[in-house]
Amino acid sequence: MARAIVYTEFGSPDVLHLMEIPDPVAARGEVVVRIEAAGANPIDAKLRSAKRPSPPITEPRPVGFDGAGVVELLGEGVDDFAVGDRVAIRDAHGTYASAIAISTEKLAKLPDSVTAAEGAAIGIPAGTAYQSLRSLGVTEGDVLLVHGGSGSVGQAAVQFAVAWGATVIATASPARHDQLRELGAIPVAYGEGLLDRVRDAAPGAVTVALDCAGTDEAIETSLALVADRDRIATIVRGPDAASFGIRAFSGGSPVPLTAEELAWRAEALAETIALLDAGDFVIELGPQLPLAEAAQAHELMESGAASGKIILVP
Repeated sequence: MARAIVYTEFGSPDVLHLMEIPDPVAARGEVVVRIEAAGANPIDAKLRSAKRPSPPITEPRPVGFDGAGVVELLGEGVDDFAVGDRVAIRDAHGTYASAIAISTEKLAKLPDSVTAAEGAAIGIPAGTAYQSLRSLGVTEGDVLLVHGGSGSVGQAAVQFAVAWGATVIATASPARHDQLRELGAIPVAYGEGLLDRVRDAAPGAVTVALDCAGTDEAIETSLALVADRDRIATIVRGPDAASFGIRAFSGGSPVPLTAEELAWRAEALAETIALLDAGDFVIELGPQLPLAEAAQAHELMESGAASGKIILVP
């Protein structure tokens, strides 16, 4: 039997519990992956607590979209992966588990230079950042403002944009400024006076902005600085983004991603792995907890008490 974290009712982290499940079976085009690490993402907690609309629960609901592990079984028609391959997983359904059956379209091979924890930390954060910047057309010569630059998505956005030749200004608490400088950003503290601090820090006009913080301050500052509202986006304020005339790429946005944007999110997994392998990308890892302590992982995530990506280990 395999093991998985599930919930049978919406609520606090305490609704999460570990249960035995039948060993997964690989259908055609799928493989079974033995999970070595699962990434905890805010969306996991939002779905569990019903802060993000979800269908009624009719059976134990699995948790988790990102993970990494080793291929153990191959389904029919699989010839691009082999038993023993190390892989990262994105857009799955139930990576908080000891094993999962998953389509090969949602996998990318991991080189030995990339740890399972790093592989499990890529999917949603890097995918969101990569797609958001592509959608906003970030390129060489842009001056990008990233609100919430010290979070997982923010750090990924900083690194992609710097690699593409943009100048990046990123907001964070002063304690995180040195880290942002190491990633190539110009850090500024959020809070009263943010607009003036960004203007002072920017080498020219701010041309594009990405909100990873979700505060009114972030939205208002972006609107004051960026002339083209089509080049302002939020990944947090989905429901009310349209009222500001800006774009939303998650956070409950009523406007779905286009096929091209979904393809960019998928593309980001292999792109980020290649950068990690080359030593050109950094992932900040946070606490690593046993799978059975998924509730504690969600408590840490929701309280903001831990820095870096929280990882669950079966």
